[in-house]
Amino acid sequence: MKLVECVPNFSEGRDAAKIKTITDAIAAVDGITLLDVDPGADTNRTVVTFVGEPKAVSEAAFLGIKTAAEVIDMSQQTGTHPRMGATDVCPFIPVSDVTDDECIELSKQVGQRVGDLLGIPVYLYEKSAQSKVRVKLPDIRKGEYEGLVEKLKDPNWKPDFGPAKLHVKAGATVMGCREFLIAYNINLNTKDHRLATDIAFELREAGRSKRTPNPNSKNLLDGEIVRNDDGSSVKVPGMFKDVKGIGWYVDAFNRAQISINFNNYKVSTIHDVYDAACKLADERGIRVTGSELVGLIPLEAILMAGKHYLKKQNRSIGVPVADIVECAVQSLGLNDVTEFNPAEKIIDYAVQSGNRPLMSLVGKNFVEELSTNSPAPGGGSVSALAGSLGAALSSMVAALTHEKKEMLDSKPMMDEIGAEAQALKDRLAFLVDEDSHAFNKVLDANRMSAATDEEQAAKAAAVEAANKYAIDIPFETAEKCYRVMELAEVLVEKGNPNSVSDAGVAAAVALAGVRGATMNVLINLPGVDDKSYCDEKRNAVNEIIQKAEAKHSAVFEKTIGVINS
Repeated sequence: MKLVECVPNFSEGRDAAKIKTITDAIAAVDGITLLDVDPGADTNRTVVTFVGEPKAVSEAAFLGIKTAAEVIDMSQQTGTHPRMGATDVCPFIPVSDVTDDECIELSKQVGQRVGDLLGIPVYLYEKSAQSKVRVKLPDIRKGEYEGLVEKLKDPNWKPDFGPAKLHVKAGATVMGCREFLIAYNINLNTKDHRLATDIAFELREAGRSKRTPNPNSKNLLDGEIVRNDDGSSVKVPGMFKDVKGIGWYVDAFNRAQISINFNNYKVSTIHDVYDAACKLADERGIRVTGSELVGLIPLEAILMAGKHYLKKQNRSIGVPVADIVECAVQSLGLNDVTEFNPAEKIIDYAVQSGNRPLMSLVGKNFVEELSTNSPAPGGGSVSALAGSLGAALSSMVAALTHEKKEMLDSKPMMDEIGAEAQALKDRLAFLVDEDSHAFNKVLDANRMSAATDEEQAAKAAAVEAANKYAIDIPFETAEKCYRVMELAEVLVEKGNPNSVSDAGVAAAVALAGVRGATMNVLINLPGVDDKSYCDEKRNAVNEIIQKAEAKHSAVFEKTIGVINS
């Protein structure tokens, strides 16, 4: 499914009725999931996050901008956050099955529509930028709303779309395709925004103007600026690439914050910036008390932080994802000033919420559902569940080995096994539901109309594709289950001997997963006309069954050997 995220920033953070009018217009578009609405009274700004397929996102973005132009009057707007329009910036971010080029084209389509129909000047930025001077948002926003009249007179600042004339109420809007941006605030135990700014200058890529030290102050902003011969200031680069930062005071929290934008969280991580901020704050006689996330964050960024802090604590990273997330939340102090709810703030969870009904049925409830006369869930889901249970047992054995004082040399290996076992557990748990979804796709395809030649061709193609998907899912289950068996064998040989039977059971239930999944592959093959595909799958099934049987036999013998030794 093609999925695009859109994160418009509206210059209104105080009037709840106006904010709701805007978000209602967005949410009313069919196919749109409104993920987050994050208003700020001091900044007088609301960050809205929604996702959907490109066409739906295009319509929702336009309606959001249109509604904002109707309810926000920029000639009367004030706030601490830089801004130039009622919809200040409207980025489009590819999430799944969508390329940068598609999002660039999407931004151009929406931009032209906003310019032509609403009369709002539109500038393209980031990957959509049409010139080098318009790539970065601060460069376009310079002068803000109050400077737009003069800016629009300059031929070099002719908008990409819309008139070169100020829209008095709506100002101007910036839009384009960009990487996932994380908006993040680091909280300080001071009201002095200059200290926050001082630290922000140290952290951000753009750095600061070089100053001579002031013996009476620890704040570098108090020194005299060092200048070049031409009068320009000498620049000192900051610590982190693709990081922007400013300092401000937030009256609602009664403290100063370092406001950070991560333009590429994989290059400069949240945890590294947070740790550096803690060190810089300590040097200035203040403390970081925690942090705050504005909008949503990718699960990957949180997991990177959680694993970083688990390693610092000399703890295993082969633990459930929820534990890694909790470690990150606690270590970063994400609940310091506002509540951090992973189900709402992590985009992967927010988008997938409600898409795993079977795995939400715990224990007895799942068994009860399985025992009814419904054909799904069936053997494929049970096979995936068996593999997931085997992976969970493997992770448990790795964690118990990691913690054993007498086996310190095995910690790195157990970390790797534990982390992989957790990933296998989660993927196989996902396949429990996906196997049922695949079965339902086959049913849906077979129910399609075939009244005309065109409909017959479409139905035949849909049935073929659905049957292949119903084969690919259990085959993936079989492959993942076999990998669980391989991990179990290592754990029998090198894991905590007190848990060897658990590793043996992990291999046994994983073997059941392999056998069950391959049976589901074979029973679906007659529904596929592609002979080469079917031959390939039959050969692959025979190979993995032989390997799994041999592997289980070896693991079982080794397990009994350790138990009897």
